[in-house]
Amino acid sequence: MRIEQIEIFQLKIKLIKPFIISLGPLEYAENIIVVIKTDQGIIGFGECSPFMTINGESIDTCFIVGKYLATGLLGKNPLLHEECSLIMDNIIYGNTSIKSAFDIAMYDIAAQNSELPLYKYLNGRTKRQKLVTDYTVSLDEPNIMADDAQKIIENGFQIIKVKLGDTKKNDIERIRLIRERIGNKTQIRIDANQGWDVKTAISILTELERFNIEFCEEPIARWNFMELSKVKLKSPIPIMADESCCDHHDAKRLIQLKACDLFNVKLGKSSGIFKALKIIRLAEKVKMKMQIGGFLESRLGFTAATHLALLSDFVVYHDFDTPLMFLEDPVVDGIKYGDHGTITLPRKTGLGASISDKYLRGLKKIVVR
Repeated sequence: MRIEQIEIFQLKIKLIKPFIISLGPLEYAENIIVVIKTDQGIIGFGECSPFMTINGESIDTCFIVGKYLATGLLGKNPLLHEECSLIMDNIIYGNTSIKSAFDIAMYDIAAQNSELPLYKYLNGRTKRQKLVTDYTVSLDEPNIMADDAQKIIENGFQIIKVKLGDTKKNDIERIRLIRERIGNKTQIRIDANQGWDVKTAISILTELERFNIEFCEEPIARWNFMELSKVKLKSPIPIMADESCCDHHDAKRLIQLKACDLFNVKLGKSSGIFKALKIIRLAEKVKMKMQIGGFLESRLGFTAATHLALLSDFVVYHDFDTPLMFLEDPVVDGIKYGDHGTITLPRKTGLGASISDKYLRGLKKIVVR
């Protein structure tokens, strides 16, 4: 099998309301769709959601770099995952977001070729077929966040993730008001998005212990990962590495440093499924639990994430809520959201999700053939 054509599309969709984290606000999902066509008529779809403050990419850089990657992969066998990953790495360093879109599309092709759903093609090891996502409370004034949390629970979600990373006083007040508003039964996870220094992180996490917090994502700056073990040691709340854990090399380093309790695995950080699998296997060896998350991908990207989440019983947390924040949904098939944040996969071969031709025709694109 050979790749005979690659199309790269710019997808820009407005969010229902701005999504705000400590790194700044977002009003649009600005994503890239990659469509790979083979000489055997199989078509694979992939998506990425570049995040300038996390993976250093934008929709425009992905568009440019994507052309380099497409030129390098043209004529290659998409079933050779390691070889194709190496080709992309040899073309350009980093750029993990756009690489992930190509990687997902090639895995889609491979699973279709094997006439299997993607997770079965990848020898999924978990018995779980139904996943539950959290829903994120965007960073804002404490009272507004408490209102938002209450609405989320009233809409049926069982788990909320609260964005923090401001001052100690404000962050503690946010959680106090939210817990007061929603009661003690709902699970709360927090994400500082690198917003604290070491001393502040330890202080805040110690004070938040009384509010029954499940875990905290990336409390300090990613570059300061050598100090993350100090936070983990003194925090009564488990620490999850996110921005500091991009690929398997990062994961191995964090394990050796005993820097965190948990990993947040995202396809846009790892360059796609091939390297994400390496993170999962490393975590399994040390019995470390994981979350599968993402950026602002549509249901296409999160369908790939859902397949990934079915590969290990150590993947116990799922952060798949952002497609619910879109004003429009361009995806055909793909995951479905049910009551209480449940997620189910389509019963199809491959990824099981695509973008309609009608929708794609209106998008800016590059074609490499």
